[in-house]
Amino acid sequence: MIKSNNEWNQLQEVILGTATNAHWPVVCPIFRNLENTTAWKETPVSSGPVDIKIIEETNEDLEKFQIVLESLNVKVYRPKDLDFQSFDGMYNYCPRDRVLVVGDTVIDAPMLYPTRKKELSAINHLLNDRTIVCEDSSVIFDAANICRLGQDLLYLVSDSGNIAGANWLQQILPEHRIHILDNIYSGVHIDSTISPVREGLVVLNADRINNNNLPTVFKHWDKIWIEGTNIIPQGFVNYPYASKYIALNFLTINPNLVICDPNQSYLRAELFKHKVETIGVELRHSRTLGGGHHCVTLDLVRA
Repeated sequence: MIKSNNEWNQLQEVILGTATNAHWPVVCPIFRNLENTTAWKETPVSSGPVDIKIIEETNEDLEKFQIVLESLNVKVYRPKDLDFQSFDGMYNYCPRDRVLVVGDTVIDAPMLYPTRKKELSAINHLLNDRTIVCEDSSVIFDAANICRLGQDLLYLVSDSGNIAGANWLQQILPEHRIHILDNIYSGVHIDSTISPVREGLVVLNADRINNNNLPTVFKHWDKIWIEGTNIIPQGFVNYPYASKYIALNFLTINPNLVICDPNQSYLRAELFKHKVETIGVELRHSRTLGGGHHCVTLDLVRA
């Protein structure tokens, strides 16, 4: 059974990613276009197999993450290993990017990078047989462009999600309200910018969100504003596939508990003020591989 309507109800079952065989696409023209669009100009965009040390250290961290999740009575599933180099693919590190779960509906995200389509085969056995596939080639979005707030879904228009994607989602989810956010920033995913903790409390990236572009759904919510100066940037190897704001990418276990970067003392202190406990779990290569605790998980069941 799959059932997950928001980002904060009690987590019961989850897919946790893996770095095994991680690879940066070499010939995919859309991925390689990062060389032209990236804001980071000091080192080249990575290409080819990810260094084995990065893979091993990441898998060590993910194993520890799994132990923490299981200690909290969360059932953890892992993707099947794929040979990404053989088809110029990417990785199974971020299942959150690949599939959108809304209630008991599973949506095959028509992702920005077509080379990532095969990642679905690594987790398809864990999904139900009613997966919705988009047949409209004009629609583009990664599942991580969407933030779930029950009947309200925030949709970030960005490099990885277009307006056509928001319109298509509204068609297939008519009982939901799709809120289009097209004035936030030109990056990719939403979960380093807007991170709800529970109904009525949200963490906001103050370098991207302000009172002028704040989604109206949060008007009466309590807000934790985190500025870039409040973040302790994580290091990276060669090229940062994620910015320092990956520090705001956390996984909510229940409305009073989140798993986050252990180094973010300001974030953790602010959450504590709102009676939210935090468990720090190290992900040493979250910037190198482009995924924090929310990215590397895909919740299947929340109570």
